[in-house]
Amino acid sequence: MTPPAVVIVGPPGAGKSTVGALLADRLGTGYRDTDADIERSAGKPISEIFIDEGEPHFRELERQAVRAAVAGHAGVLSLGGGAVMDEGTRALLAGLPVVFLDVSLADAVRRVGLDAPRPLLAVNPRQRWRELMEARRPLYTEVARAVVTTDGRTPEDVAEAVLDALELRDVLKD
Repeated sequence: MTPPAVVIVGPPGAGKSTVGALLADRLGTGYRDTDADIERSAGKPISEIFIDEGEPHFRELERQAVRAAVAGHAGVLSLGGGAVMDEGTRALLAGLPVVFLDVSLADAVRRVGLDAPRPLLAVNPRQRWRELMEARRPLYTEVARAVVTTDGRTPEDVAEAVLDALELRDVLKD
């Protein structure tokens, strides 16, 4: 099986889903989001999985979803914000065209707000987002072939920057 053309990682509010769909369109390929895969297979939103079964159960579902998507999707793939916390997932991403969409807290808040149903941001969302980024930023950077900052950019500009960073212009659809 052909590996994904692009794998997108980053925190909540970075624009992974929006930019991923734009990239897939520009590359003439499919788009897949592991969070959507998890919700579809579980039959409920991620926030409910956290409440009903807990974070460890969700993380196991996430590991399975990432493994399946990396093995079975040749297009653009977006991973949930915490997927990189798993050592096995980081190993699986080694050598793949991974891009880290980096975003500041201010821009993340402007894009999605911090009152959205995000279980890890439920209490003191700004402080929790900062804590998550302190833990995750080195891991995002570790797995990424390229880092693209999204602050002050449109999704279209970010998608173009990803194409440039990963040197994918030669595979664009006509």
